[in-house]
Amino acid sequence: MLKALGHDIKELFNYRELLLSITIREIKVRYKQSILGILWSILQPLSMMAIFTVVFSYFIKIPSDGIPYPIFSLTGLLPWTFFSSALSFAIPSVVSNISLVTKIYFPREIFPLASVLAALVDFCIAVGIYICMLLYYRIGLTVNAFYVVPLLTMQIVLTLGISFFAAAINVYYRDVKYVLPFALQFWMYACPIIYPLSVVPKWLIPFYMLNPMAPIIDGYRRALLLGMAPDLSATLIASAVTVFVFFLSYRFFKQVEMSFADVI
Repeated sequence: MLKALGHDIKELFNYRELLLSITIREIKVRYKQSILGILWSILQPLSMMAIFTVVFSYFIKIPSDGIPYPIFSLTGLLPWTFFSSALSFAIPSVVSNISLVTKIYFPREIFPLASVLAALVDFCIAVGIYICMLLYYRIGLTVNAFYVVPLLTMQIVLTLGISFFAAAINVYYRDVKYVLPFALQFWMYACPIIYPLSVVPKWLIPFYMLNPMAPIIDGYRRALLLGMAPDLSATLIASAVTVFVFFLSYRFFKQVEMSFADVI
């Protein structure tokens, strides 16, 4: 299996120019005929931050571990927006490119991968606003901020794993695109985005942390706002789940990709 995985990755590398081309096209199409264009990548998390701050800071009074609620929520919203946006575009990507799928051969995983990379560009742009927020609230970064690199890497691998599996299933069952918004909404509330991990009941923590996005988001908050290292045990579990999901999903995608043209 590892040999097959290595062969598939090598083949994908040979098509890197096509991947770059489709990624650029994905970014352009996403904001075509939009007045604000790529600024939407900033406005979406900022608007959600504003709504969450009003509702959960002034009315419902959700704790934020002593951190100003706007930056507390934005730290969770930015990676979540990247995750949800990437899935929203990656899962229907194979079906959306039916004209290419049915004409020539190339690794079909290029489509979901390009969608994830396009969402990553949006994420990097939004990070600029986040840095300004850190300066505004006078939150200094420590050396533990470098934990963001492995956390982001793990999140990208997890996003790709889910995208490969769901994109392949979506070719056969188009119900996936209708289920996705509900699944993402439920998943968001199952992550420590609008509330801190400290409010989760202790008996629920072992099960709660099986959701890989939970320790990832908590890890971002620890590394950036609290100057702490992510929870090691929870991060290792999330890493194991992420690798497992990615490996099985990618193998499944490669096994069924040759039938996409016939089914679509």
